[in-house]
Amino acid sequence: MSYKSILVHLDKKTIAERRVRIAANLAIAEEAYLLGVAMIGISTQTFHQAQIDEKDPVLASHLKFLHDRAARFVREFETEAKRMGVSSYEGRVVDGEANQGVSLLARVADLVVIGRTNLNEKSPIVAPDFPEYVMMNAGRPVLIIPPEYDRDVVGKKVMLCWNASRESIRAVADAIPILRRADLVQIVMYNIDDEPDVNAELAGSDIALYLARHGINVEVLPPQKSKRIGEALLTFAREQSTDLLVMGGYGHTRFREFLLGGVTRTVLAESDIPILMSH
Repeated sequence: MSYKSILVHLDKKTIAERRVRIAANLAIAEEAYLLGVAMIGISTQTFHQAQIDEKDPVLASHLKFLHDRAARFVREFETEAKRMGVSSYEGRVVDGEANQGVSLLARVADLVVIGRTNLNEKSPIVAPDFPEYVMMNAGRPVLIIPPEYDRDVVGKKVMLCWNASRESIRAVADAIPILRRADLVQIVMYNIDDEPDVNAELAGSDIALYLARHGINVEVLPPQKSKRIGEALLTFAREQSTDLLVMGGYGHTRFREFLLGGVTRTVLAESDIPILMSH
């Protein structure tokens, strides 16, 4: 398996620069097509449905601002992709808001790279629940880069949070192209004795053998116990100098309300380490 199509969400250069470089480096390593997408931030279909005249001077001026801003993001992306030597790339301005737009485009990509919403940003372009929405709705692996991350690559030392669930094996399989290039993949299991239908004694060795057959350098860490798995996982990952967490994303949607598992919620909100999640 390899990534042949990677999508990266574009944003202000000060926020998206590392994200774009990470996506570009992955595209170079995988010889993949890289699509940079800048959403204008609002769907013009809304105006048609509400019978609002887009030619209204105030509205037209605002739409022009949004289009011009998105076009600037695309130009910045194309300049950086060319500078880095990405062989196949495209920048695209897309009508609509980021949550739904990126989720839909992600369905025809092998990997989607986005940023975690910076709640301290004065004028954020994406909604606070942007990473959660894409993770739950894209149907593709999502690589989430925290705003403070300061490296251009991920995946040298990976921590895989494993509980033998459907979501966790989906994340493992989706991450294999990155795991193959890792110097070390560490498998950590929390409260594995409490997992129903899981043989705790074999859970770590089974997934380690699966990964080893893919040529991945694996280490199974001692089983961990914690009542607050999310916080414990992040602390442990920092202690191990992890630069990528791989884990299943747990939860479901009810209408437009997200019901996320506690570990997923904590890691998405607090991690200063990039996360690859699959749901």
